[in-house]
Amino acid sequence: MKQLQEKILTDGQVLSDSVLKVDSFLNHQIDPVLMQAIGEEFASKFADEGITKILTLESSGIAPAMMTGLVLGVPVIFARKRKSLTLINELYTASVHSFTKNETNEISVSQKFIGKDDVVLILDDFLANGQAVLGLIDIIEQADAALGGVAIVIEKGFQSGGKMIRDRGVRVESLANIASLANGKVEFLEEVPAG
Repeated sequence: MKQLQEKILTDGQVLSDSVLKVDSFLNHQIDPVLMQAIGEEFASKFADEGITKILTLESSGIAPAMMTGLVLGVPVIFARKRKSLTLINELYTASVHSFTKNETNEISVSQKFIGKDDVVLILDDFLANGQAVLGLIDIIEQADAALGGVAIVIEKGFQSGGKMIRDRGVRVESLANIASLANGKVEFLEEVPAG
């Protein structure tokens, strides 16, 4: 997605060979025009999958998930990372390790929001090592729901997560796939035309 790639190049900050900071438009301050375009792009990619719910992880996946849900006309659920006084019983839970934050969280979703009749699209801001996506897949499997695919705003193609998820036979669609962050420079994987 050209618009997203341009935003990454102009506003993103490379902090190391593995860390890209995009807090000026995606995961702290949010660019609503860009989020709308992202939502429309994901909705078009997954329009034929029969998606009934979108599942993301708090908090950075919520904005692009909301816009995608708006276009698809389906609810958005976010897995909570923190315990809540009102979310204590009948939960699907999974452990997710964040390499960026070097912490493991138990994520949870109320059982009343995902069921066996659902086709769920996982949507997240980043895909690097794949742990968040694996945790969300675990929750979908616990619910006996169907996985409709994985939508990722920015994939770090130089890390193992994307390959690992795809090797499980899961469809992964990334709007920006980064080949390298070496020497402080963002380089994108070029899309190979189908056919």
